[in-house]
Amino acid sequence: MNRQNRQTRLLEIIEEINVETQQELTSLLLKEGYKVTQATVSRDIQELGLLKVAGNGSRSRYVKPLDPKLQRLRTLFHQSVLSIDSTENFIVLKTLSGSANSAAMLIDNLENKEIMGTIAGDDTVLIIVKTKEGVNKIVKTLNDFLN
Repeated sequence: MNRQNRQTRLLEIIEEINVETQQELTSLLLKEGYKVTQATVSRDIQELGLLKVAGNGSRSRYVKPLDPKLQRLRTLFHQSVLSIDSTENFIVLKTLSGSANSAAMLIDNLENKEIMGTIAGDDTVLIIVKTKEGVNKIVKTLNDFLN
């Protein structure tokens, strides 16, 4: 298993579960058959530019950095989204008037496989999610953008 495969899997792991430490990430990769040391994982984290953000409670977690060109959209999202609500496999965002398109553009650029699409009006965004199970994870990601 080469470096690219390992780093791809590392990114998938941090998308699937909250990983707080390099040791935890090393253990998870070892369990999957990757021959890694904590130093290898540390280099991978640095090369991938992973960030550590506050998670639930006092736990922090690793996240993939947002593409720099999307950072402006994230700032707009943070400033304009008023509420996030969900039901079944739909998520509804309420935004300041005229801001829904910017919020929808950020969501579309996340390239999350669970998101089927977005529909934006003037102050509302409808996000259609493939599965009910995917809704909570996406809502959590969106809430992270608000913090």
